[in-house]
Amino acid sequence: MADTLVFPGTVEWSGENPGISLKEDPAGPFTTLASFFRVVLSPHGRGHALVLLQDPQSAEGQNICLTDNEPMARWLVADYVSHFGAWRNLPGLAGLRYAKLDSVRTSGDAISTYSETVRGADLTVALTWSGLGKPFCFALPPGNSATGKHHMPSLFVGCATATVTVNGKVRPGAPIPREIAGQSISTAMLAFSETWIRV
Repeated sequence: MADTLVFPGTVEWSGENPGISLKEDPAGPFTTLASFFRVVLSPHGRGHALVLLQDPQSAEGQNICLTDNEPMARWLVADYVSHFGAWRNLPGLAGLRYAKLDSVRTSGDAISTYSETVRGADLTVALTWSGLGKPFCFALPPGNSATGKHHMPSLFVGCATATVTVNGKVRPGAPIPREIAGQSISTAMLAFSETWIRV
């Protein structure tokens, strides 16, 4: 039998973190960024958080985090989201407003389509992924992770198209191609069974 693989370090959080990053021009800036967290274990307990930047380039724009666990959400934004490639150094994160999340509803089969609908602060935000690809499981070493400090084993599902709908209005833009762990996906993907282990 093969040796058991045990990751050294401290498990900081585990759960789900699907995301959608949209551009109107593949060579231009992102027009909308959405990162959804369903955390089952963290130093701040369990909870949900949707970090949504409708004006990524403005600290005064419509940028909000809907959450049912604000200490956890603030920690995720400071220690994780702010290091994600598309989010790094964005003014929109500096002006992020935190508000109470009222409900979360999941739909779809995660085989062809999937959706998370989040409500709170007079907002209904629907994240929808469609044209889903083949799931693949991988583990990034610390040097290749977003933070540079964590192992990150995860299951990803890429998708062909994705939308962010806010109060019935579809946000402009589309995901663009990207590659991770040798797989061609896009800037919209499902990330399940995701665990961040600090070394």
